[in-house]
Parts: sequence; structure tokens; C-alpha cells
Amino acid sequence: MLLAVLAYQMGRFLSVYPMLAIVSRFDRPIPLRWQHVLFLGNIKGSLSMALALSLPASLPGRESLIAIVFGTVLLSLVGQGVSLPWVVRQLKLSHSSESQQWLEGLQSQLMTAKAAQDELDTLLKGGVLPKTIYEEMRSGYQVKVAAAERSLRDFYNRRPEKFSQSKSIGANTRFEAVRRRLLLAEKNALNDALRKRILSEEVVRSRLKAIDEKLLLLEDD
Repeated sequence: MLLAVLAYQMGRFLSVYPMLAIVSRFDRPIPLRWQHVLFLGNIKGSLSMALALSLPASLPGRESLIAIVFGTVLLSLVGQGVSLPWVVRQLKLSHSSESQQWLEGLQSQLMTAKAAQDELDTLLKGGVLPKTIYEEMRSGYQVKVAAAERSLRDFYNRRPEKFSQSKSIGANTRFEAVRRRLLLAEKNALNDALRKRILSEEVVRSRLKAIDEKLLLLEDD
């Protein structure tokens, strides 16, 4: 089992560091800290065990192979799986700025308040809550929604030069995530329209190509 662990770690080492060094000559280089994560993230799991169990019963040494694979998976999950979050923190890859935490706090307040309002609407329609209690409780959540929306609106409406560098990066990252999600929603709508024969394949393919180009631009930025 230890020899198997050493073998796949050496294979991972050779497939990550030298290959990414070659790729960096033609494309954007991947920071060394992220390369460490790619190497240490070589965690074995269910696929390895499924492949071992699929070996023919007549194969000589099948039980030994299964024991080796299960042992390496156990060592991988316990050793690398447990230590990987600690390694990520040591490499300072999971750090988030104060402005980003503040934005996520507002977003979580907005999401939870709206979810509670939706649940109140369901309870009212189902006759579980009387309208007077419903209106009182919903107004309390509406105050939270309005406060969060006002703070987010004020933040994003400021002039770019008034942002600090960390705030600008956090805002841009969040906007990129929203844009990417919207573009993916557009792709899903087009594929659904093609599947239902609402739009022709030629039109859909052309539009999908344009959306893919926008997604690539987001990734490059």
C-alpha cells in the first residue's frame, strides 16, 4: 500500500509541475501555490474502489489488489483529505478581505429574509397563518430586505476611484460571477428551446457560440 501511495504521488508530481511549466510557455502561468494544491489534491475515492471491484473474479491476486486499493484510498482520504484544508490556509489561498465578508454578510441577510418571506407566503396561501400575523411578520423581514438592498445599492453605485483596491477586486469578482451565471442561464434557455423545437438549430448554434465567447472573455479577465 505504501509503495502504491508513493507511485501515484510520483505520477501526480510529474503530471502537475513539469506539465504546467510547459503550459506556462503558451498560456497564463498557474501560481506555484495553486500547483501545490493540485498536487496535494490527488485524493483517491469511490472510482478507484469501483475499478478494483470490477476486476474479474478469476484474476490471480484479485483480493490482494482490492486490499491495496482500499488501503491507498483510506490513507488518501484520511491523510490528504483531512490535511488539505490546513494546507490551503497555510498557503493563504482561502483568505477573504473584510469588504468581501461584509458584502457576503449583506447578501446572506438578503437571501435569508427573502426565503423567509417566500415561506410566509406559502403559509398564508395554505391557511396556516392568519393575515394579520402574516403581515406583521412579513413587514419585519421587509425591513431587513430593504436595509440590505440599500447598502448593496450604495456600495455598487459609488464611483470606482472611491473604492480601495481590495473592494474593487471583490466587487469585480462578484459581478463576474453574476454575469457568468446569467450567461449559463441563457445557454440553458437556448438548449431548452432547441430541444422543444421552438428555435432552429442554426439560430441556436450561432447564439450559443456568441455566449461561449463572452464566457471565455470573463475567464480571461
